[in-house]
Amino acid sequence: MNALAELALVSVVALGAAGATYLIAGPPTRTFQCDPALLKPDELCLESVPDSPDIVWVDARSRADWKKNGMTGSLLWNLDPTEDMQAFEAAAAERIAVSPQVIVYCGDENCGLSRQVADRIRALDLGAEVRVLHGGWRALKDAGRVKDSNPKP
Repeated sequence: MNALAELALVSVVALGAAGATYLIAGPPTRTFQCDPALLKPDELCLESVPDSPDIVWVDARSRADWKKNGMTGSLLWNLDPTEDMQAFEAAAAERIAVSPQVIVYCGDENCGLSRQVADRIRALDLGAEVRVLHGGWRALKDAGRVKDSNPKP
């Protein structure tokens, strides 16, 4: 058998097996899964966050993303050099001073901006516990907690 025929045979068998798996098991689950064993010390899973109005949510994404699909009631605080950092601090200080917990989120689990913003909030030393949401906006979206999203099964 020549190489082209072998390639065609392998492709047909692989596609057939993939199709059968899809029909039997269904489509893949694409929701974000948080493993508490893999969390860094200042991170937390969305499942462990109580549904409380006392939590201050801070969005570390761009202003456009925050306006488009940020969590309702969240504060914007990003590191865009064109933004007014003092305005972020002032808005956050008012709410954080009366809240026991602050949770910062950004685009996804690999976004380091949330950790940098969390460090800046900790530097204000307002007494609140500041944590980073593992999975960021993606975890919130999958749970149906941001604008224009529905919880995934």
